[in-house]
Amino acid sequence: LSFFAFYEVALGASACYLKVAPWISSEMFDASWGFLFDSLTVVMLIVVTFISSLVHLYSISYMSEDPHSSRFMSYLSLFTFFMLMLVTGDNFLQLFLGWEGVGLSSYLLINFWFTRLQSDKSAIKAMLVNRVGDFGLALGIFACFTLYQTVDFSTLFACAALPSGSFLFCNLEIHGTTLLCILLFIGAVGKSAQVGLHTWLPDAMEGPTPVSALI
Repeated sequence: LSFFAFYEVALGASACYLKVAPWISSEMFDASWGFLFDSLTVVMLIVVTFISSLVHLYSISYMSEDPHSSRFMSYLSLFTFFMLMLVTGDNFLQLFLGWEGVGLSSYLLINFWFTRLQSDKSAIKAMLVNRVGDFGLALGIFACFTLYQTVDFSTLFACAALPSGSFLFCNLEIHGTTLLCILLFIGAVGKSAQVGLHTWLPDAMEGPTPVSALI
């Protein structure tokens, strides 16, 4: 399915929007449950599904002697599900749900052998450090809604070129789009374990080997 989507969207040079159902609707805020397939999305679909498939195949033999292998495979599938939700969401709210789901799945995978004290410590450390990136992303989504009154990607891309407001912080005026990009960048830095937020990554080796490959 990922390769078919790549053929239709990337090679056909046409993005695809799928609106599934209304989600949240009020006077000030509106968000629907839908999917966006553009060239970046379909490339990430191939990357996620291909790597996840290899990890699943390797895990079959690696975890064959473990009595809880079915639970481990469920966690792997849950991680893949939330990652696909993250890359295919057509709005920031849906992306954030997938984002948090990936963090939860990472915690469950790292802490798979939860009877080990070090596994517990490593999983909690990963969860706490990732909260920094989550906080940055959440503030970025709030800034996006404040500036453009939307969290929908298609509307946001159309409005991004228009003049936006600015924020005053400690007597320093910051352009709204610049602040939005900085906050989203903080979220990306936190999730990808870089620039001081990488300390949890070596501890993630406390989980089974396929976890390290997937993360």
